Amino acid sequence: MAVLHITKDNFESEVLNSEKPVLLDFWASWCGPCKMIAPFVEEIANERSDIKVGKINVDDDPELAVRFQVMSIPTLIVFKDGKEQKRNVGLISKERILQML
Repeated sequence: MAVLHITKDNFESEVLNSEKPVLLDFWASWCGPCKMIAPFVEEIANERSDIKVGKINVDDDPELAVRFQVMSIPTLIVFKDGKEQKRNVGLISKERILQML
């Protein structure tokens, strides 16, 4: 499944009401570590059909970054049943991301 572009408009339907766990990547185009983690996020989205993977651009949707107290990027958050389960701030390996799931 492709990476979903998550915005404040589709957040509730795609994340909070999702029947599958959701991995969210809070990022920005100017963020070097975000660019480094992006291929891992894309690979996981393509390899795992049992989860949803979404990206939130903090510059385009600052309301979501504030709502979830994202102070540094990249921040990865795993949601299950509409609730935050795990969070990681900063660059991590693909293996560590998979462990979060």
